[in-house]
Amino acid sequence: MKHSLVFVAIALFTYATAQEKKEIGNLVCEGIPEIPSALMEKMNQYQNTRGAGFVDWTPDGKKILMFTRFGDTPQLHLLDHPGGDRKQITFFKEPVSSARFMPNGNDKFVFLKDVGGNEFSQQYLFDISTGQYELISDGGRTQNTLPFFSNSGKQFATVSTRRNGKDYDIYISSVDSPKEAKLVLQEGGSWSVRDWSPDDNTLILSKYISSTNSKLFTLDLKNNKLEAVNASDEEIAYGGAHWSADGKGFFVVNDQGSEFLTLKYYDLATKKFTVISSSIPWDISGLSNNKARTKFLFTANENGISKLYLLDGATKKFAPVEGLPVGIIQEAKFNPVTKDIVVTITSAQTPSDLFTYNTETKKVLRWTFSEVGGLNTSNFTIPTLIHYETFDKEGDKQRKIPAFYYKPAIKPGQKLPVVIQIHGGPESQYQPFFSSFISFLNNEVGVAVIAPNVRGSSGYGKSYLKMDNGFNREESVKDIGALIDWIAKQPELDASRICVYGGSYGGYMVLASLTNFNDKLKCGIDVVGISNFITFLEKTEDYRKDLRRVEYGDERDPKMKEFLVKISPANNVQKITKPLFIIQGLNDPRVPVNEAEQMKQKMRDQKGDVWYLLAKDEGHGFKKKTNVDYQQWAVVQFLREKLLK
Repeated sequence: MKHSLVFVAIALFTYATAQEKKEIGNLVCEGIPEIPSALMEKMNQYQNTRGAGFVDWTPDGKKILMFTRFGDTPQLHLLDHPGGDRKQITFFKEPVSSARFMPNGNDKFVFLKDVGGNEFSQQYLFDISTGQYELISDGGRTQNTLPFFSNSGKQFATVSTRRNGKDYDIYISSVDSPKEAKLVLQEGGSWSVRDWSPDDNTLILSKYISSTNSKLFTLDLKNNKLEAVNASDEEIAYGGAHWSADGKGFFVVNDQGSEFLTLKYYDLATKKFTVISSSIPWDISGLSNNKARTKFLFTANENGISKLYLLDGATKKFAPVEGLPVGIIQEAKFNPVTKDIVVTITSAQTPSDLFTYNTETKKVLRWTFSEVGGLNTSNFTIPTLIHYETFDKEGDKQRKIPAFYYKPAIKPGQKLPVVIQIHGGPESQYQPFFSSFISFLNNEVGVAVIAPNVRGSSGYGKSYLKMDNGFNREESVKDIGALIDWIAKQPELDASRICVYGGSYGGYMVLASLTNFNDKLKCGIDVVGISNFITFLEKTEDYRKDLRRVEYGDERDPKMKEFLVKISPANNVQKITKPLFIIQGLNDPRVPVNEAEQMKQKMRDQKGDVWYLLAKDEGHGFKKKTNVDYQQWAVVQFLREKLLK
């Protein structure tokens, strides 16, 4: 009897010790052991890679405003020639990666910045000549977009939730008086500015309802008349829209009559569309134009890899832009003066960098050479695109799910542990971006990584995108179950050592996978994930509530509420017996901190093995390098202790 009591006491002491709380800077750690210094040293090179991103051209077309990180957060830099030194302009504690130059000179730009990842972005006007900046938006708990300048450069449109904190309204300001904003549209909902007409009298606006449903409008600024484009009850998704040079119509992306987002031309007089990109069976995005509106750019997402096209506005003919590196295009914009196009490209073996392509000479120049910590990135894994069978059929054939498989070097007879990495959204798509962390898992930990695009992912047609909506929510979880079964059939993979890892909606998928496939999994890592759909929908920020209800279901409907209660992981936590690592930002406006806290507490109530990491200065995911570094150290240590053993 005494021995039993001793063992119980030891067990209770061990459990209590595991839950001890400690603070490291702005990080609150619970249940996380001390990180070995050898691990931190080993990860150092991988954590000192960086990428670059295009922000804007100076109005004279001579310099590029870009962002990269040299300290703890990404900041803005100026670059005046290919391969030149990056001159840092901003030095804030918070990340700054979006800005737009004022059109009346090369010294002033407007940038956005929030506080602690709360996503209440405010507009600031920065003067390069003095190094001074000032707030020009309302400064409250509101969201504000970058200015969208008119063709004349005398005024700009912006979108803000300043009226009620919920709806995205349209405002117009004078460049000479940027703090004074005139409200021109307050229809309620999520509105965006797409383009100014060549005469600056009309705006193209869009209203987002869901990933598969949006509306397009024109707003006549002289009489404040709002008119629907292609008025219909049909569910249509719209992308970019840009006026033609003559103002008689505009180029627009939508999926009407097609599985994919397609480039078209809309004639205002006839109110008819002409399809342009029907020969490309992939989603079109990234539509942009040169200053004269004679040339246009667009990108096709071909199974996760980008292809850039150049369109002649007069003939409506297009051709691929040749000579650029193969990868994922994150931005492509015309120079306002020259014939150059700037393109930001990344791939599995190269961090994002800036290139220019001259439309006359066809010459490609590389502007940035981002550091990779001294590593030879040719040793980084290029993933293989696989397709595995899932539980249901597409027509008379078994449906297949696409996934990117990062397979490390393997010795004969070796069986690799697996991390299943699940993207967020859910209307997102995993693409093989540069990831030094995945490469560390491959090269240094010996873990295979598989990133599936389960039903509900974008990039594979609107039918596929809608397949997980509402009462079909758990069918995407079944796709993870099918992947687990596929892993079990691969001779090089160890089905007894599988970890599910995901962020945001991917965090929910981690929790749902643990409640559905607990016996087939070794552990899980949930980053800013939804644990209870009811509390999530009740507490996410007001400007997000209605948009998320369209995707997940409206909890105010009794039948839907019953369903959401039933499938929420926090209500099924008793099914989880495997270790769980929960990671959360305190200021997250999308998936509030209560989602992580309640899951942590329910795991503890049943004496579950749970690690918890909370960042007090972060929001929906970590952005500050010190926090990201610690998160990665802790994740690797978790995998060492809970997956590899």
